[in-house]
Amino acid sequence: MNRPSPRRALSGLRALGPLDRVRLGVLALGLLLVATGAVPAAEARAGLGRIAPLLLFLAAVVVLAELTRRAGVFDAVAQGLARAGRGRYPALFALCLLFASVTTAFLNLDTTAVLLTPVMLALAARSDIAAPPLAMTTVWLANTASLLLPVSNLTNLLAAGRVGLGTGEFAARMAAPQLAALLATAVLLWALHWRRGARGADRYTPPPPEPVRDRVLFGAGTAACLLFAAAILAGISTGYRLGAAAACAAAVVVIAFAVRDRPALTWRLLPWQLMVFVTGLFLVVPALERLGLDALTRVLAGGGEGAGEGAGGLFRTAFAGAGLANLLNNLPAYVAGERAVPAGDTDGLLALLIGTNAGAVITPWGSLATLLWFEWCRRYGVRVPVARFAAGGALLAVTACAAAVAALAATR
Repeated sequence: MNRPSPRRALSGLRALGPLDRVRLGVLALGLLLVATGAVPAAEARAGLGRIAPLLLFLAAVVVLAELTRRAGVFDAVAQGLARAGRGRYPALFALCLLFASVTTAFLNLDTTAVLLTPVMLALAARSDIAAPPLAMTTVWLANTASLLLPVSNLTNLLAAGRVGLGTGEFAARMAAPQLAALLATAVLLWALHWRRGARGADRYTPPPPEPVRDRVLFGAGTAACLLFAAAILAGISTGYRLGAAAACAAAVVVIAFAVRDRPALTWRLLPWQLMVFVTGLFLVVPALERLGLDALTRVLAGGGEGAGEGAGGLFRTAFAGAGLANLLNNLPAYVAGERAVPAGDTDGLLALLIGTNAGAVITPWGSLATLLWFEWCRRYGVRVPVARFAAGGALLAVTACAAAVAALAATR
């Protein structure tokens, strides 16, 4: 039997990108912490049991979105938006806000980063549209538009059990904060990236209509997305039921591709990088809590007083979550933060979600979506100065979180 040589294994590791090596490193560190007893095995099993439904959902929804993209659905929508704008940047701006917000709300923020970003950047190249405004729209809305539904962000899914709100109740409670965050994002996007002085052009050239490559695949992708959206609106929003709903929707396009384009069905469709990173994080977080993360979170959040301090407590909880998200990542920031929120304090948990979602826009590692977005920008040759990204992100984090928490407090 031929065994892979160490040289070949090393070559395979070198073929991985820098982000892939970081993700594998986080998982390796987590496994090492469990093996050495730094993280008790029982605690590790409990953490993995908590994220198992999230991993099922993540795998299914990314496969769904990737095959839908390959079927041309995202491209058709993006090109339709550009043509609907008729060369006018203000109209294109409004349409892109709507597209990115809906994609994030219903298909998860990572879908916006992984799939919508390359679609929008490719559209920019074909239509002589400035790339930076489109790129910044996707990354900012991937984070700030992820408040509305439990499926919009993995942190929301983690919070679902403690929040205790169904899909309709969650959406009703977060509608005002979400609208406030979107308005703040829109104002800053226009001021910093879309106005005439920033984008560098008066008009753009709308792309010519392109025929659908395969109408059967296009129809299957469209139907699968609508099926999944219907399941969410019907109240399926947590646990394995959500993963099953996403898997059923993905099965629609998988079957269609098996019939029409079988070579497209490869193991590369599975988002192993995201799954590895999330798993590793949940093995590492308990060790970080023992090293002082738990105590730091309680101090930042005001000792867990939450709603007992009124609106001030909500603001403090949100900004503590935002700070930790940009320091570590929004997933461990939420897990650590929820320990500082008293049991039964729903508004405190929602404020924490506002901070870890809308506030995770300053550092490249603040959320998985932002990391993925940076990778796509690199591949398309779009230069993103980190200092400028962080400065704009800090302004957005403060503005969007403040607006969203104020809306949450006003609608209590």
